[in-house]
This record gives sequence, structure tokens and C-alpha cells, in this order.
Amino acid sequence: MKPHALASAVALLTTLPAWGADQNPQQLEEIVISSSRIAMPLREVGTSISVIDAGEIRARGFISLQDILRSQPSVAVSNNGGPGKVSSLRIRGEEAYRTRILVDGIDISDTSAPQVGPRVEQLLSSGVQRVEILRGPQGLMYGADAGGVINISTRAPGDGFGGDLSAESGRYGSQQFAANIGAGNATVDGNLSLTDYRSDGFNSRTTDTDPADDDGYDNTTVHARGGWNVSEQLRLELVARDVDGDNAYDGCFTNDTFAPSNRCSDSFSQQSWRAAASFRGEQLQHELAYSYNKTERQYFTAGLPGFGTEGTLERVSYLGSYAPADSLQLVYGVDHEEQTLDDGTFDTERDQTGIYLEYQGRIGDKLYFTAGGRYDDNEDFGSHDSYRVSAAYLVPVGASELKFKGAWSTGFRAPSLYEIAYNNSFFAFPPAAGANLQEERSEGLDLGVGWYGPTGLLLEAILFEQTVENEIFFDLAGYSGYLQGSGDSDSSGVELIAELPLPLQLRLQGNYTYNDTDTAAGGHRVYRPRHLANLGLQWQALSSPLALGLQLRASRDAREFDGSAVDSYEVLDLNARYTLAAGFEVYGRIENLLDEDYQEIPSYRSSARAAYAGLRYSF
Repeated sequence: MKPHALASAVALLTTLPAWGADQNPQQLEEIVISSSRIAMPLREVGTSISVIDAGEIRARGFISLQDILRSQPSVAVSNNGGPGKVSSLRIRGEEAYRTRILVDGIDISDTSAPQVGPRVEQLLSSGVQRVEILRGPQGLMYGADAGGVINISTRAPGDGFGGDLSAESGRYGSQQFAANIGAGNATVDGNLSLTDYRSDGFNSRTTDTDPADDDGYDNTTVHARGGWNVSEQLRLELVARDVDGDNAYDGCFTNDTFAPSNRCSDSFSQQSWRAAASFRGEQLQHELAYSYNKTERQYFTAGLPGFGTEGTLERVSYLGSYAPADSLQLVYGVDHEEQTLDDGTFDTERDQTGIYLEYQGRIGDKLYFTAGGRYDDNEDFGSHDSYRVSAAYLVPVGASELKFKGAWSTGFRAPSLYEIAYNNSFFAFPPAAGANLQEERSEGLDLGVGWYGPTGLLLEAILFEQTVENEIFFDLAGYSGYLQGSGDSDSSGVELIAELPLPLQLRLQGNYTYNDTDTAAGGHRVYRPRHLANLGLQWQALSSPLALGLQLRASRDAREFDGSAVDSYEVLDLNARYTLAAGFEVYGRIENLLDEDYQEIPSYRSSARAAYAGLRYSF
């Protein structure tokens, strides 16, 4: 990584003119919650956060949320052959299971998987109102396994009665029906989101010639949230979520002879809920919450059941803050969680308790800083400490503002229940058999500068570097089990982000990520593109019922396990919306407009050009 990149970005930003001297930048006033788990204006935040709002989610129109997430800086997705197929979402080059995903406060990690992590391929975009992506290790506020955080908020209940109904269909026999209905007043409120998606899919693998069939996917998601304002200060909330997915894929083995087969399918079921009580005083804030998440998976070959797993994640948490003055706030909390795994062979569980404290201060209206620490006690691996310090410094330049920011953070990941159980089972053999796996430790540093203009202009440049010590990996050479590296795996690079208002009601958005990744042995980390880029152009006149958008996504220089190159590609998508009458909107999109032929994982197909159209009624 070259240090002159940041200096060049600063030089570029400081030569830009100040637009509209009578206005103030609005981007810095946006409230985010992911950095310290409490509401903070973006101007006070020293960590790196991306925000996707409801307008952008609706404009892009993708059914799968992962296709919207991958439009953000440093977010890469590898998909194994279409909707519902296993996908890995990596933030700044780290493994997908080092990403924590929360939906209305529920940790949706699948503890029945070999590594505890989210099943991003099961997330639909319908009903999602806002997404915050916090990049870098985040052990301080989120504990183990949080090498990055994606905080998803569904439709917030409001006053009165309202919502929307939509129906969509398109290529590959795809159909989606969705309803989002909410009602509320000053005392009680609630929202219900129902989504049913079905697709015939396409043949997921190039190696499948028998029976060379399409590999479909069905998903039904029900999400509900409600609240009771007991008083002006006390609120009770309840969230419940149910996801059922059925997926066909290629590349499994028969139960009796262990022969290769392409007649494969799996079912995924996740039921979760969260109850919380929050108190909001002038100086003190408290939240006490309990959440429960159960995941079940069952695999089939030629219709016969084979491998099946079940896991639960149970958490009790307390989050508090104390702000005795404008220049001081303390954020503190404690959480206790229990993970379980049962796959018919391994039946095990683990507890972990964490306590944390963060100091937040400011000097005037220009310098904001935080410093905090966390202590975790893991039932299997003892105690661990995590830390984070961050700072943001703002410099007014006419009606614009220049923001310098930086953050240093640490985290850890204990070997998963499955990794430990596998190495101690009869499946493993030397060198993995009985290996004494240790916890992974992570550390991250990022430094950035941003220019925020009053007309919506945004330019940012961020340098980042992060390492994982003692990385655990599966032995793909001898298939003996799980091994552990003796050094540091590394991920470093630069993120460039821009939003530019243009004449004729046009707006340009883009980001570019250069990410250089290395294993502890000095090789390439697989499926990590060295170059990622997204470019979007939107048009909508204030008086026009029509809105148009173009999005270009590009990936370059990713590697396979043997060091061979993975396809580089550029994918162009087109979307359009037209308001027919008050409340009625027709919309459509063409994915992969130029019909790019590419594979994110070798031998696994990606979608060809596909058109989709739908109708939405909002009330």
C-alpha cells in the first residue's frame, strides 16, 4: 500500500471550491448507530461506515439483499450459482464468518455451520428500510467474530395505517409477492412484512450434464416488530422473524455409496425473536434485551435426507450510556450468550460473557474522540481483551467541511464448536487430528479524509490495514481437518468514495477499492478481488413520474486455491420506475444488461441477461 495515495487525495480535496456559501453539508448530520451502538451524528464518528437508505434499496430493486450490499466499498460477494446458493460476503477481504449481521438487533448467525456466521444468501431486500455497514474489526462493541458489522433495520412503524403491496416476475420463472403493513399511534405501533419468492433458477454448475437441470430456490420470510410506549421515557419492543428456504444445487454425494451426484437440495429454517425494554432519560439511557435464534438445515440427495444440523444462539444484553455534559459520554454494557450445535454426530455448547466501556469526548465543535476496552470470558478459551480508539477532526472550508478521521481496533474469534469437534472426531487424521486450536486475534487500522459539500457533494479517501493472527483454515491439501497458521494474514488497501450532483437532475455515485491480501504463508487469499469498483448514475426530475438508474459493477484480479485467476468481469444493470397514479408504481430492471459471461467461483454459473417487472401499490 502506497502512503502517497492519501496525500494525493487530500491535495485533490483541498483544491475543490466551496459550493453554495449559504448552505451546510447535510451528510455529516446523518444519525448512525452501528459505531458505538447508540445514536451519533456522522460528524462525530471516526470509524468507517456506509449507509444504504430505503430510497436506494428501492431504486436498485434487487430481490436478494446481498446484491445491494455488494454495491458498497470493500464489500465483495462470491456466489455459488444463483439465488439461494451458498454465498460469502467479505468486508475488506476478511472471511464471511467474521462478519456480524444484525436484523432489528437480532444476531442471525448460524451456529450450526462449520464456522459461526450469517447466511447472507437467505436475506431478501423486501421490508428492509436501512442498512449500515461498519468496516474493520469491532470486538469492542460486538464481541467475538465481529470482523465487520452489518446492521439492518426493517420498516419502522409510524403513526396511522400504511404500507405497500407488490408483485414481480421475470426470467428464470422468478416471482415475488410482498406485503409490508404498519399501524401505530403515540402509544402502540407495529409492522408486518411478508415476502414469498420463487425461482426456477438455472443450472448452477458447468460440470452438471446429468441431469443438466435448473436449480431453483424458494424463500418465504415473515418479519414482525411492535412497540409499546409505556411512558415518554420507557418503551417495550418485540421483534419476531421466520425464514424458510428450499434450494436445489449441484455437487453432492449419495448417502449409501458416497458417489457424486447433481440431484442435490437443502432446506433452511431460521426462527428468531428479540424482546427489549429501553429507558431514555436526559443523561442516562438503558436497554435490556433478550434474543433467541434457532437455525435448522437439512440436506438431501435424490430426495433422500442425509446430513442435517441444528444450532441455537441465545443472548441476554444490557446497554447503557451516561452523558453528564455535552463534551462527555460513557457507553457501557454487558452481554452473555450461549451457542449450541447438534448435527447428529457432534452435540456441544459454549457460553461467553463480555463487559465493555467506551469514553466519548469532544473539544469544541471540531475534535471528537473515543477510547474503550472490552473483557470477554469464553468458556473454552478463557479471557480476552479488545480495544478501540477513534478520532474525527472537522475543518470548515467555506460552506463545506473537511473531515479527517482514524480508528484502531482489535478483536478475536475462538475456534467454532464444529472446528473443535471435527478435529477431535474420527473424521480427522494427522496433522489436524487432535490439534490444539487457539483463538484468532485481529487488528485493524484505518485513516481517512472526506470533503462534504452543501449540495450533496461527497469525496472520501480511506487507507486501511488489518491482520488476523493464527488464522484457522481447512486442510485442502490433505483434507485432514482444521489447521492453524503460525503468522499473520493481511488485508490492506484504499477505498475511494464519491457522490456528485450533476446538471439535468443527474447524480453520480461511485466507489473503488484496492485490496491487497496475503496469507500467513505469503500466498493469495482466495476469491478476494484486488480491484472492486461500483459506479451508479441516477436521473429523476422533480416533476417527472419517471426515474432511471444505471449501475456498473466491476471485479478484477481474484485468485483460486491453486493460485489460478478467477474471472474478471463488468456487470451493468438498468432499472426504471414510473408512477402511474397516486400510490401506484410500475418498475422494472434488467440485470447483466450486456450479458457478461463470468464465474465468481470457478465452474459455478452466474445469471445471464435477465429482465424483471413489477407493480407496487403504496397506501
